[in-house]
Amino acid sequence: MSQAPSEKALVPFVSVENMMRLVHHVGIERMLLELTDAVEADFRRWEIFDKTPRIASHSRDGVIELMPTSDGVTYGFKYVNGHPKNLAEGLQTVTALGLLAEVSSGYPVLLTEMTLLTALRTAATSAMAARHLAPSNAKTMAMIGNGAQAEFQALAMKAVVGIEAVRLYDIDPRATAKTARNLAGSGLAVTSCRSAQNAIEGAEIVTTCTADKQFATILTDNMIGAGIHINAIGGDCPGKTELHRDILFRADTFVEYPPQTRVEGEIQQMAPDYPVTELWRVVRGEAAGRRDARALEGHGFLPGYRHHRRSGRSARSVRHAAAREGISRGPAPPRRAASSAAASLGIDRSLGFRDRSSRQPKAVPRMPGRRFRTPQRLPG
Repeated sequence: MSQAPSEKALVPFVSVENMMRLVHHVGIERMLLELTDAVEADFRRWEIFDKTPRIASHSRDGVIELMPTSDGVTYGFKYVNGHPKNLAEGLQTVTALGLLAEVSSGYPVLLTEMTLLTALRTAATSAMAARHLAPSNAKTMAMIGNGAQAEFQALAMKAVVGIEAVRLYDIDPRATAKTARNLAGSGLAVTSCRSAQNAIEGAEIVTTCTADKQFATILTDNMIGAGIHINAIGGDCPGKTELHRDILFRADTFVEYPPQTRVEGEIQQMAPDYPVTELWRVVRGEAAGRRDARALEGHGFLPGYRHHRRSGRSARSVRHAAAREGISRGPAPPRRAASSAAASLGIDRSLGFRDRSSRQPKAVPRMPGRRFRTPQRLPG
């Protein structure tokens, strides 16, 4: 008679379909709010994590990346690809999955889809940055680039920061129409705009999420006035940016992990000694975030160096809700797997800007031929 396998050999698995069921069960805004709190909890213990820049394998067809991290109790990594050409073949341009394991035994305790989870985490991390860096009375957000991430960004800012309106712009009107349609009934006032400049009018928070793999200029210095929080999340590889470097010269810049951000973030345009503040120090109260109402704060979570974090109660509640919905396969993982490192699957780059001047935006000349593509891959 053969011996039954160890319970540790039965790894719980969360599929894309069941992840969607879980989101509907919990509620999208509640999930984004809890994920934001979980991300912030891990930022408060930033120094204990084993932080490794993402491992990327580039080819002519796209990129495949691994994003590992550990807090000494649990270890996790995310696998994610980016293949823009897939869209023409009827395939997703991004897919992702993650694995969580015990450090003590090396046994995996969770295998999960992370395509949808990536979108949720990226939005939650952006909202956490805005919680600390955006104007306290921010009510309007501009969303430039209306691809797969746009709705999640808007809903996270609504749930966490309390925005009431979102202004949309994309060079592809179909993308803007898609985003507006998906946000209908969300409680947000949605405006479709004719240009990036039009979109940022009256917005206290500006998020850019575009896909051109080049030194693009989505926002120029003369477009940005005092008091704006910029969340630039599209620059996810060397040679890819969204902001004109002159914006950085007059801004205070916040990053998550300088070794990665200086290679792939907006500050790859700047000198190696360009001053930055690490976001975890702001979260812990060791460094100032927004100092005054006129400060131009921008915090961009650049998806090249990502993390997927669920911690403490949120990690347990997600797993327990999954079990209630019949999502898990095999026995529940050991309780310690629900530590706040439980879903630290990779680490995100982050970038923030705070204007040191009181300058108001100048008129912006038309720039014929300047275009950007909407990302079909999910940042993060």
